[in-house]
Amino acid sequence: MAHTQSAACCNTPAVISKGYKEKGDYITVDATYADTTGPSSASQGILVIYDIFGFFPQTRQGADILAHSDKEHQYQIFMPDFFDGKPADISWYPPDTEEKGKKLGEFFQTAAAPPKTIERVKKVMNELQSKNPNVKSWGVLGYCWGGKIVNLVSQAGTPFKAAASCHPAMVDPKDAPNITIPILSIPSKDEDKSAMDQYEAALKVPNKVEWYHDQIHGFMAARSDLEDDKVKAAYEKAYQTVLGWFHQHL
Repeated sequence: MAHTQSAACCNTPAVISKGYKEKGDYITVDATYADTTGPSSASQGILVIYDIFGFFPQTRQGADILAHSDKEHQYQIFMPDFFDGKPADISWYPPDTEEKGKKLGEFFQTAAAPPKTIERVKKVMNELQSKNPNVKSWGVLGYCWGGKIVNLVSQAGTPFKAAASCHPAMVDPKDAPNITIPILSIPSKDEDKSAMDQYEAALKVPNKVEWYHDQIHGFMAARSDLEDDKVKAAYEKAYQTVLGWFHQHL
């Protein structure tokens, strides 16, 4: 594993803390906008499921890191807009007032309802597989809420070969026995340790859990303060871990 991680991560670019400009293009998938990045010749693809705040420079930079850093295993990355231009407002988090809590709760029950998203993932993947026959194996990566979706779409009949879940929301040990592909979890200090430990113990597939006890929920995505050197270092290291995981399992 040490060799594959080294091979995967030796070309990781310097992370830009402010004013990041994404490298990708824009396409339509399942009648919604999607970011895509990475060489069209790549034979491996990764579906990225963002957090409830939608497209953010930190998340887009992460997609570019995954697409371009591993010279041995390059990836086409696809990040659809599952919220159709209406993500949650980042000012609602943390939900430290009754109003914020109400708005977040409503969002999770409507736009971000997991059953609705699972069906959407199926449609998105059917279209992506049809339009990209050169992609022979697919991975899936999710942040926060997207991490929950990853757990639910990594079960029997999944189109994915490997999965990664970054600071996953709504961790449920009952999801673990149903997962059928190798899965990486990167929890932060804000995740429930008891639930995460029970979840890890119940997994029946190759897995890895790498804690970031000094980082907040969202440090690899929309809530990442990349102007903070410690956060930036953690962000870089965590993306290297994700790269190593997909390098090994895709």
